[in-house]
Parts: sequence; C-alpha cells; structure tokens
Amino acid sequence: MCRSIKTLRPPALPEEATEEEIRAAALQYVRKVSGFRAPAAHNQEVFDRAVDVIAQVTQELLAGLEVRGRAASRAG
Repeated sequence: MCRSIKTLRPPALPEEATEEEIRAAALQYVRKVSGFRAPAAHNQEVFDRAVDVIAQVTQELLAGLEVRGRAASRAG
C-alpha cells in the first residue's frame, strides 16, 4: 500500500472526503502503480484518464460503504 494515501472514510476523517482529497489519493495510486511521478508527454492522456477513473470509483466506493452498521451519508 502506498503510505502517502490516507484513509478517506469515517472515523479516519471527521467529515466526508472532499473531491480534492479523493483526487489526490487517486493520483498517488496511479503514480505508485505506474512508477511515474510525472508521465512523459506521450503517456499523459492515459495517466490522467486513470486518475479520473480511479477518483470516480473511489467516490462510488465511499458513497456505498456502511460505517459501523449504518449507510454512508454520501450521495453517489
């Protein structure tokens, strides 16, 4: 696990994760998996698309999680 990616669900965060926090986590994940901090120009599009997709799926995951037996309050 990439240590710079923080947990984005309660109780780790007192409030819902922001879009900025979700995108930052997605970016860290793509950087870790690809091995590139900043991709070359010919890889930029696929790199950015991966960050977008992972951020969207992360948002859906957080919206669907049940924390301590109750439905999460995020709308998907």
